[in-house]
Amino acid sequence: MRIERGAILVLVGLLVAFLGLPVAVLVIRAVAGGALPTAFGDPIVLQALLLSVGTTAVSLLLTVLLGTPLAYVLARRRFFGASVLETIVHLPIVLPPSVAGLALLLVFGRRGLIGSSLEVVGLAIPFTTVAVVMAQVFVAAPFFVRSARAGFAAVDRDLEDAARVDGAGERQVFRWVTAPLAGAALAAGLVMSWARALGEFGATIMFAGNVTGRTQTLPLVVYGEFGAGHLDASIAAASILVLAAFGVLVAVRLLGWGRALDLRGA
Repeated sequence: MRIERGAILVLVGLLVAFLGLPVAVLVIRAVAGGALPTAFGDPIVLQALLLSVGTTAVSLLLTVLLGTPLAYVLARRRFFGASVLETIVHLPIVLPPSVAGLALLLVFGRRGLIGSSLEVVGLAIPFTTVAVVMAQVFVAAPFFVRSARAGFAAVDRDLEDAARVDGAGERQVFRWVTAPLAGAALAAGLVMSWARALGEFGATIMFAGNVTGRTQTLPLVVYGEFGAGHLDASIAAASILVLAAFGVLVAVRLLGWGRALDLRGA
């Protein structure tokens, strides 16, 4: 029995070390080597950071506006093709990001299904900041929809019915009963969606390119600076992403939002 426990602990330790050690070394190297403090004085890193914050804020807003109604429908309505719709929503989670970027390019590119028509009226989406936002929404929205759907499905219908009996309309029921009760799941979906958008690389570089100040977000700086031989700048940008992701996950757990993400089977 002791041997089995010891073997389990060894296996657990190996996996934890494999997952945690590279990230820890990256952050330590960035801090101890001085790359992280000086990164905020680097115009390229600073531009990418500001662009990442701005685009993720816009993509998060779009995700909430478009994703909340979809999540509510998936949680409360049963209709023909619902399983297919859910599959489509979840597909970007498992798709390679580069495939997502190529797919967006084939639809919204200058010769794409929709992009060719937009080109006629002078609208070009690829390799612009708009393309960055679209790529972020494509890969990150499913995380919010998935969590929000679980939250809406877990709300007690009796409480909503009681509010209706008291004279509340459907909008009032949603605003004062459904949304607050699903609040933890909505918040968890928001932070996870934001973290995914912040770390997006493959779809962005395929659909939006890597243009400094316009489409070059932090993940692209990591790639670009490393390719140019500027290892310290690459490490600094990477460490900012690591710290942001770590902060998001810690917030999710400390605020109790992590339990909401486990409701996906509801």
